[in-house]
Amino acid sequence: MELPLVVGVDGSDCSLLALDWAAAEAQRHGLPLRLVHASLWERYERARPSFGAGRPAEEVMAQHIVASGAERVRARNPEVKVSGEVLPADPVAVLLAAAPTASALVTGARGRGEIAGLLLGSVSLAVAARAVCPVVVVRGGERNIAGSLGRIVAGAGEPAGSAGALRFAAREAEARGCALTAVRAWRTPAQQPVDHMLIADDAARSREERALAGLDEALRETEREHPGLEIERRPAEGPAHRVLLEASAEADLIVVGAVRRQGHLGLQLGRIAHTLLHHARCPVAVVPHPV
Repeated sequence: MELPLVVGVDGSDCSLLALDWAAAEAQRHGLPLRLVHASLWERYERARPSFGAGRPAEEVMAQHIVASGAERVRARNPEVKVSGEVLPADPVAVLLAAAPTASALVTGARGRGEIAGLLLGSVSLAVAARAVCPVVVVRGGERNIAGSLGRIVAGAGEPAGSAGALRFAAREAEARGCALTAVRAWRTPAQQPVDHMLIADDAARSREERALAGLDEALRETEREHPGLEIERRPAEGPAHRVLLEASAEADLIVVGAVRRQGHLGLQLGRIAHTLLHHARCPVAVVPHPV
């Protein structure tokens, strides 16, 4: 049985972008789509008017958000099997609880009621930093979100830590029929003394070659599992978070791994994932790597 794609909905503009993206994703992969709206309305609705048979106004609105979202999916992606659920609970807790039985979680960059200038909403950040399944935060330019560029980008660090991200990215590229670009950053030590330009060039070339060899190693299993997939290797000089941020401008999706340490309850995002979630110019997939 295929695990559903779960998308958090709250009626905001960002939520609608996430819903449309998730519906297209579910159709590409032949997955059922589950819409989830969670709110703690029971804690603050006592002072507000109720509708119908004593139902809180917030609950009525929540039911409407989910129902209209499901109709939107059926109209645009009739092949997708869609269901919806409204829960009187904390949104982060609900989405994290759904993660073990989801193929992935999808959220918008910001939710209803959050500050307009906020780069990333608190729910999206918390879910991306703690979920046990891949999380996609839908953000970026219109062409990137629409998947018009025909390229998936994946960060390829050490083979063990990036294996899950590369596997996710390869499946995504194959489902879309597009290319996969695997990026590995390399850097010249800032304090390294250089006596001659030729020596500096040789040192840079050596580091680039090591990065390319690292890409070959990281991609070995991916190429075996996806022999027909077009894969570009891109060693790039600079800090990894900056290199990947630049690469996001030409991508439909950028995929990175995130270490999940057993027993650690706080947010678990490295600098790379954190930067991309706040600033990437395309949707970002964070794929957990348990250690």
